[in-house]
Amino acid sequence: MSIISPNGRFTRFITGWDKGGLLGCGSFGSVYEGISHDGFFFAVKEVSLLDQGDGGRESLYQLEQEIEVLRQFEHENIVQYYGTDKNDSKLYIFLELVTQGSLLNLYQKCHLRDSQVSAYTRQILHGLKYLHDRNMVHRDIKCANILVHANGSVKLADFGLAKATKLNVVKSFKGTALWMAPEVVNRENPGYGLAADKWGLGCTVLEMLTRQFPYSHLDNPMQVLFHIGKGVPPAVPNTLSEDARNFINHCLQVDPSARPTATQLLEHPFVKQTLPSSSGSASPLNLGRRL
Repeated sequence: MSIISPNGRFTRFITGWDKGGLLGCGSFGSVYEGISHDGFFFAVKEVSLLDQGDGGRESLYQLEQEIEVLRQFEHENIVQYYGTDKNDSKLYIFLELVTQGSLLNLYQKCHLRDSQVSAYTRQILHGLKYLHDRNMVHRDIKCANILVHANGSVKLADFGLAKATKLNVVKSFKGTALWMAPEVVNRENPGYGLAADKWGLGCTVLEMLTRQFPYSHLDNPMQVLFHIGKGVPPAVPNTLSEDARNFINHCLQVDPSARPTATQLLEHPFVKQTLPSSSGSASPLNLGRRL
């Protein structure tokens, strides 16, 4: 069954369904393909409701948090929520099926061009702008949490750590170490806000272009946290294009107030570049001045 949402898009509600093949596994549980009784395909996050200690309870809490966040949102660059189901032992979350997996899967299979990373980054920024306009910080921006569709669209996913900001201040220590901003790591700070996602975005663009995690030269997460807490950003190779380096460095400003907003970053030459012409040479538009 489906209805028209307030913005004119179709929103589905899954009333009868069957579980298909396994798509992937995570710390929370597993993701399967699902098919509704009227033939609609979707993704199913499955988590056990049985007592599995602190780790299981934390995973369940994060999934409940994700449900609460996703049910509020509808945007082309945010994975669509379709509802939930449960039985005595399992909770199921129904989500949009995004066919090509994550950006992590993608760059592990092929070397992404600047133009491709530019297009993906532009869409990530549109999703972040939508969140930030609603005072919501994602807190875990990285390639593994961004899904790619066969048509080239990308969608922010994994909202288990997302949190509404109050006066732009969040105090809890959440995220994935390699992508955390200095103000998240440094416990002397009074809190952090939307700008933490911009640091994560800079690390994500760096990750796509280098095919490596940020701080990949360090041996363990504690070393990474020490460097980040001291305000040492990940290295940005000189082999990247000038526009890509400039964009990443704007995101990786240690002072969060110095990081541009999503709206400002959407005007950066790196995300406004055009595709190469058929002859193989670039045909740039007037991209304006740098940030």
